[in-house]
Amino acid sequence: MNDTLIESAQRYDIIDIINKGLAYAIIVAGLLSVIFIFVGGISFILSGGKEDKIKQAVSTIRYAIIGLIVTVLSVVIVGTVGRVIGLDIIKYINFSDIVENITNIPGTSSGSNSLD
Repeated sequence: MNDTLIESAQRYDIIDIINKGLAYAIIVAGLLSVIFIFVGGISFILSGGKEDKIKQAVSTIRYAIIGLIVTVLSVVIVGTVGRVIGLDIIKYINFSDIVENITNIPGTSSGSNSLD
């Protein structure tokens, strides 16, 4: 069991792990921002004209949009800084690569590696 985990860990170098971690964090932040925009919109629709609920919904939408802007700016900044120091994070922001990495995680039922 430990041999499989060690072999799996040895396949990735530290730069690869940093690249993938940053790419996944950016994707999650973007998805959460979009989800909160929808949640704020639904809250606004369901507010029933109550001013305190409208303010809360507008605030949720406002902060979600700010989060989305920060996420987009982080992609630009991390991509630029990454090129300067040798990290190519943009190539890891690919949905098919993410699905492939998730399915290749040891110990998952759909993974090709097993811990048996």
